[in-house]
Amino acid sequence: MSDRRTPARRAFGLLLKEWRRVRRKSQLTVALEAEVSPRHLSFVESGRSVPSRDMVQTLAEALDVPLRERNALLVAAGYAPLYPERALASSDLIQVRRALTRLLDHQEPYPAVVLDRQWNVLETNRAAPKLFAHFADLAALPGPRNLLRSMFDPSGLRPWIANWDAVAQTLVQRVFREAVAGIPDPRVLSLLEDLRAYPGSPAPGPQATTGDLPFHPVQFQKGVLSLSFFSMVTTVGAPLDITAQELRIEAFFPSDDETERFAREHLAGG
Repeated sequence: MSDRRTPARRAFGLLLKEWRRVRRKSQLTVALEAEVSPRHLSFVESGRSVPSRDMVQTLAEALDVPLRERNALLVAAGYAPLYPERALASSDLIQVRRALTRLLDHQEPYPAVVLDRQWNVLETNRAAPKLFAHFADLAALPGPRNLLRSMFDPSGLRPWIANWDAVAQTLVQRVFREAVAGIPDPRVLSLLEDLRAYPGSPAPGPQATTGDLPFHPVQFQKGVLSLSFFSMVTTVGAPLDITAQELRIEAFFPSDDETERFAREHLAGG
């Protein structure tokens, strides 16, 4: 008997099964959360049944699939992509850009950067380049500007990070944990391989502890200058655009009084 399942059905079923594996959910769990019968979900996953466009969306919601990957699910099921990926400079994202500007301005005199999914630097406030200029000439590094490459490159910030082992291990783990919905795409994985090629990159293992602090700070040291920052990450809530969903604002805050004084005296204004 020939297999009457179309390649599109099989492709969708394989993607759906992979997302269940990633989310560590059984067919029964997904069926209950999506309010469909386990039998129907089994037929959809095996390619014996064609999911409707609404069913694809329902299953994607149940599995918390990011917008970029939801488009891939829709295409695999034979439908057109639903979610646009507009340029950040487009008129459709003007309110997002205004919000970014407000966040960056309010963060002064502490550094803040806007990143995309691959950790490329899209925007900064005034304090960020002022801080980094105390330790490296970032303009001399290869483009496009990338926060991780700047941290790992021996010609960048790497020589001035006093607690490098802890910072590097934390950053590598964040690549996986903080990619949209925890799913690193091929470009992120390629970036990770590039980072591991730099000297001093961390070997796989658990995160180092930081003593009494409730976070992993980045400790910069150059001569008598000693600074310590921790960061907080902001994302766009309820996005319907891929670019908007993949934006992250990394805001740096002083970990001690000395760094607080430095920021107010040397990173403010201008």
